[in-house]
Amino acid sequence: MARRKKYEQDNENHERWLISYADFITLLFAFFVVMYAVSVVNIGKYTVLSEALGDAFGGRGAANKSNTMVEVEALPLSAILAHKRAEAAKRDRERLELLAQKLDSILKPLVNTGKMRVTQTARGVTLEINASALFDEGDATLTPTAQETLRTVADLLKADPHGIEVEGFTDNTPIGNPAFASNWELSAVRATTVVRLFAANGVAEERLAAVGRGANRPIASNDDPAGRARNRRVAVTILSGANS
Repeated sequence: MARRKKYEQDNENHERWLISYADFITLLFAFFVVMYAVSVVNIGKYTVLSEALGDAFGGRGAANKSNTMVEVEALPLSAILAHKRAEAAKRDRERLELLAQKLDSILKPLVNTGKMRVTQTARGVTLEINASALFDEGDATLTPTAQETLRTVADLLKADPHGIEVEGFTDNTPIGNPAFASNWELSAVRATTVVRLFAANGVAEERLAAVGRGANRPIASNDDPAGRARNRRVAVTILSGANS
Protein backbone atom coordinates (compact mmCIF):
# COMPACT_ATOMS: atom_id res chain seq x y z
CA MET A 1 0.00 0.00 0.00
CA ALA A 2 1.49 3.29 -1.11
CA ARG A 3 2.42 5.69 1.63
CA ARG A 4 0.52 8.92 1.48
CA LYS A 5 2.59 12.02 1.47
CA LYS A 6 1.34 14.82 3.51
CA TYR A 7 1.78 18.19 1.97
CA GLU A 8 1.96 21.28 4.06
CA GLN A 9 -0.10 23.98 2.57
CA ASP A 10 0.88 27.61 3.20
CA ASN A 11 -1.75 29.80 4.63
CA GLU A 12 -1.55 32.58 2.00
CA ASN A 13 -2.95 36.02 2.79
CA HIS A 14 -5.08 36.95 -0.20
CA GLU A 15 -5.81 40.43 1.18
CA ARG A 16 -2.24 41.84 0.97
CA TRP A 17 -3.20 43.91 -2.10
CA LEU A 18 -5.37 46.04 0.16
CA ILE A 19 -2.26 47.40 1.87
CA SER A 20 -0.70 48.53 -1.42
CA TYR A 21 -4.01 49.97 -2.54
CA ALA A 22 -4.37 51.95 0.69
CA ASP A 23 -0.82 53.32 0.29
CA PHE A 24 -1.63 54.41 -3.27
CA ILE A 25 -4.84 56.16 -2.19
CA THR A 26 -2.98 57.95 0.62
CA LEU A 27 -0.28 59.22 -1.75
CA LEU A 28 -2.87 60.31 -4.29
CA PHE A 29 -4.73 62.22 -1.59
CA ALA A 30 -1.51 63.91 -0.48
CA PHE A 31 -0.75 64.92 -4.08
CA PHE A 32 -4.11 66.64 -4.58
CA VAL A 33 -3.84 68.37 -1.22
CA VAL A 34 -0.45 69.81 -2.24
CA MET A 35 -1.81 70.91 -5.65
CA TYR A 36 -4.67 72.70 -3.91
CA ALA A 37 -2.38 74.31 -1.38
CA VAL A 38 -0.13 76.03 -3.94
CA SER A 39 -2.90 78.55 -4.59
CA VAL A 40 -2.86 79.74 -0.98
CA VAL A 41 -0.96 83.00 -0.43
CA ASN A 42 -0.82 83.05 3.35
CA ILE A 43 2.46 81.44 4.42
CA GLY A 44 0.98 80.51 7.77
CA LYS A 45 -1.48 78.23 6.04
CA TYR A 46 1.39 76.31 4.45
CA THR A 47 2.52 75.51 7.95
CA VAL A 48 -0.96 74.26 8.75
CA LEU A 49 -0.87 72.14 5.61
CA SER A 50 2.46 70.66 6.64
CA GLU A 51 1.07 69.75 10.04
CA ALA A 52 -2.04 68.25 8.46
CA LEU A 53 0.06 66.05 6.21
CA GLY A 54 2.12 65.09 9.23
CA ASP A 55 -1.07 64.02 10.95
CA ALA A 56 -2.09 61.94 7.95
CA PHE A 57 1.21 60.07 8.04
CA GLY A 58 1.40 59.80 11.81
CA GLY A 59 3.78 62.74 12.34
CA ARG A 60 3.75 65.51 14.87
CA GLY A 61 0.67 67.60 15.38
CA ALA A 62 -1.77 64.71 15.52
CA ALA A 63 -2.46 65.38 19.16
CA ASN A 64 -3.72 68.88 18.37
CA LYS A 65 -5.82 67.90 15.38
CA SER A 66 -9.06 67.58 17.29
CA ASN A 67 -8.65 71.04 18.81
CA THR A 68 -7.85 72.97 15.62
CA MET A 69 -10.12 74.17 12.82
CA VAL A 70 -8.44 75.54 9.72
CA GLU A 71 -10.00 77.63 6.99
CA VAL A 72 -8.12 77.52 3.70
CA GLU A 73 -8.79 80.32 1.24
CA ALA A 74 -7.57 79.79 -2.30
CA LEU A 75 -6.73 82.89 -4.32
CA PRO A 76 -6.50 82.95 -8.12
CA LEU A 77 -3.12 83.66 -9.70
CA SER A 78 -4.37 87.00 -11.04
CA ALA A 79 -5.14 88.16 -7.49
CA ILE A 80 -1.67 87.14 -6.32
CA LEU A 81 -0.02 89.08 -9.15
CA ALA A 82 -2.23 92.11 -8.55
CA HIS A 83 -1.23 92.08 -4.88
CA LYS A 84 2.47 91.93 -5.77
CA ARG A 85 2.10 94.80 -8.27
CA ALA A 86 0.30 96.90 -5.66
CA GLU A 87 3.06 96.29 -3.12
CA ALA A 88 5.75 97.19 -5.68
CA ALA A 89 3.88 100.38 -6.64
CA LYS A 90 3.58 101.34 -2.97
CA ARG A 91 7.32 100.92 -2.40
CA ASP A 92 8.02 102.95 -5.55
CA ARG A 93 5.77 105.81 -4.37
CA GLU A 94 7.48 105.85 -0.99
CA ARG A 95 10.91 105.98 -2.61
CA LEU A 96 9.87 108.83 -4.89
CA GLU A 97 8.31 110.69 -1.96
CA LEU A 98 11.63 110.52 -0.13
CA LEU A 99 13.41 111.75 -3.27
CA ALA A 100 10.99 114.69 -3.55
CA GLN A 101 11.69 115.63 0.07
CA LYS A 102 15.44 115.58 -0.55
CA LEU A 103 15.12 117.73 -3.68
CA ASP A 104 12.95 120.23 -1.86
CA SER A 105 15.49 120.36 0.96
CA ILE A 106 18.65 120.90 -1.11
CA LEU A 107 16.91 123.47 -3.35
CA LYS A 108 15.08 125.24 -0.53
CA PRO A 109 16.47 128.77 -1.26
CA LEU A 110 15.33 128.61 -4.90
CA VAL A 111 12.02 126.97 -3.95
CA ASN A 112 11.32 129.75 -1.48
CA THR A 113 11.89 132.43 -4.13
CA GLY A 114 9.58 130.68 -6.60
CA LYS A 115 12.30 129.85 -9.13
CA MET A 116 11.92 126.12 -8.55
CA ARG A 117 9.04 123.91 -7.56
CA VAL A 118 8.96 120.22 -6.57
CA THR A 119 5.73 118.25 -7.07
CA GLN A 120 4.78 114.58 -7.00
CA THR A 121 2.06 112.98 -9.12
CA ALA A 122 1.23 109.51 -10.37
CA ARG A 123 3.68 110.15 -13.22
CA GLY A 124 6.59 110.78 -10.87
CA VAL A 125 8.44 113.64 -9.16
CA THR A 126 8.81 116.84 -11.18
CA LEU A 127 11.36 119.57 -10.55
CA GLU A 128 10.10 122.63 -12.40
CA ILE A 129 12.78 125.28 -12.94
CA ASN A 130 12.16 128.79 -14.19
CA ALA A 131 14.29 129.40 -17.30
CA SER A 132 15.66 132.60 -15.78
CA ALA A 133 17.36 130.49 -13.09
CA LEU A 134 19.23 128.53 -15.77
CA PHE A 135 19.77 130.59 -18.91
CA ASP A 136 20.14 134.13 -20.14
CA GLU A 137 17.24 135.33 -22.27
CA GLY A 138 17.16 133.66 -25.70
CA ASP A 139 20.19 131.51 -24.85
CA ALA A 140 20.65 127.77 -24.20
CA THR A 141 23.96 127.92 -22.32
CA LEU A 142 23.71 127.24 -18.61
CA THR A 143 24.96 130.01 -16.36
CA PRO A 144 27.75 129.08 -13.89
CA THR A 145 25.31 129.29 -10.98
CA ALA A 146 22.84 127.04 -12.80
CA GLN A 147 25.58 124.48 -13.51
CA GLU A 148 26.46 124.33 -9.83
CA THR A 149 22.82 123.86 -8.85
CA LEU A 150 22.19 121.13 -11.42
CA ARG A 151 25.35 119.27 -10.37
CA THR A 152 23.87 119.07 -6.88
CA VAL A 153 20.69 117.64 -8.38
CA ALA A 154 22.71 115.17 -10.47
CA ASP A 155 24.54 113.93 -7.35
CA LEU A 156 21.18 113.07 -5.85
CA LEU A 157 19.77 111.47 -9.00
CA LYS A 158 22.70 109.35 -10.13
CA ALA A 159 22.11 106.67 -7.49
CA ASP A 160 18.38 106.50 -8.25
CA PRO A 161 17.17 103.85 -10.76
CA HIS A 162 14.21 105.74 -12.27
CA GLY A 163 14.07 107.15 -15.76
CA ILE A 164 14.40 110.93 -16.15
CA GLU A 165 12.66 113.12 -18.72
CA VAL A 166 13.80 116.71 -19.22
CA GLU A 167 11.35 118.99 -21.03
CA GLY A 168 12.02 122.48 -22.33
CA PHE A 169 9.21 125.06 -22.63
CA THR A 170 8.97 128.62 -23.95
CA ASP A 171 6.31 131.31 -24.09
CA ASN A 172 4.51 132.07 -27.36
CA THR A 173 6.61 135.10 -28.31
CA PRO A 174 8.47 134.38 -31.58
CA ILE A 175 12.18 134.26 -30.97
CA GLY A 176 14.25 136.90 -32.73
CA ASN A 177 17.57 135.12 -32.50
CA PRO A 178 19.72 133.89 -35.42
CA ALA A 179 20.90 130.94 -33.27
CA PHE A 180 17.42 129.38 -33.14
CA ALA A 181 14.90 129.20 -35.97
CA SER A 182 11.95 128.94 -33.58
CA ASN A 183 10.89 128.29 -30.01
CA TRP A 184 10.95 124.56 -30.84
CA GLU A 185 14.70 124.62 -31.32
CA LEU A 186 15.30 126.80 -28.26
CA SER A 187 13.24 124.54 -25.97
CA ALA A 188 14.82 121.36 -27.36
CA VAL A 189 18.40 122.61 -27.02
CA ARG A 190 17.76 123.83 -23.47
CA ALA A 191 16.41 120.39 -22.50
CA THR A 192 19.38 118.69 -24.17
CA THR A 193 21.82 120.99 -22.37
CA VAL A 194 20.43 119.92 -18.98
CA VAL A 195 20.53 116.25 -20.03
CA ARG A 196 24.17 116.56 -21.09
CA LEU A 197 25.10 118.08 -17.73
CA PHE A 198 23.37 115.23 -15.87
CA ALA A 199 25.18 112.64 -17.99
CA ALA A 200 28.52 114.37 -17.44
CA ASN A 201 27.93 114.21 -13.67
CA GLY A 202 27.22 110.51 -13.27
CA VAL A 203 23.58 110.01 -14.31
CA ALA A 204 23.38 106.98 -16.64
CA GLU A 205 22.63 108.09 -20.19
CA GLU A 206 20.08 105.32 -20.78
CA ARG A 207 17.92 106.85 -18.05
CA LEU A 208 17.80 110.26 -19.73
CA ALA A 209 15.52 111.76 -22.39
CA ALA A 210 15.23 115.33 -23.69
CA VAL A 211 12.01 116.80 -25.13
CA GLY A 212 11.40 120.23 -26.68
CA ARG A 213 7.81 121.41 -26.17
CA GLY A 214 8.12 124.95 -27.54
CA ALA A 215 5.19 127.15 -26.54
CA ASN A 216 2.88 124.17 -26.05
CA ARG A 217 1.48 123.20 -22.65
CA PRO A 218 1.61 126.61 -20.96
CA ILE A 219 0.97 126.70 -17.22
CA ALA A 220 0.02 130.40 -17.18
CA SER A 221 -1.44 132.99 -19.52
CA ASN A 222 0.84 134.36 -22.21
CA ASP A 223 -1.10 137.66 -22.14
CA ASP A 224 1.10 139.26 -19.48
CA PRO A 225 4.84 139.29 -18.64
CA ALA A 226 4.42 137.34 -15.40
CA GLY A 227 2.57 134.53 -17.16
CA ARG A 228 5.10 134.37 -19.99
CA ALA A 229 7.92 134.21 -17.44
CA ARG A 230 6.28 131.17 -15.81
CA ASN A 231 5.87 129.44 -19.16
CA ARG A 232 9.58 129.76 -19.92
CA ARG A 233 10.79 126.79 -17.92
CA VAL A 234 12.54 123.42 -17.80
CA ALA A 235 10.83 120.44 -16.15
CA VAL A 236 12.89 117.52 -14.86
CA THR A 237 10.62 114.55 -14.15
CA ILE A 238 11.87 111.49 -12.31
CA LEU A 239 9.45 108.94 -13.70
CA SER A 240 7.65 106.43 -11.52
CA GLY A 241 8.33 102.75 -12.08
CA ALA A 242 5.13 102.39 -14.11
CA ASN A 243 6.18 105.20 -16.48
CA SER A 244 9.92 104.51 -16.78
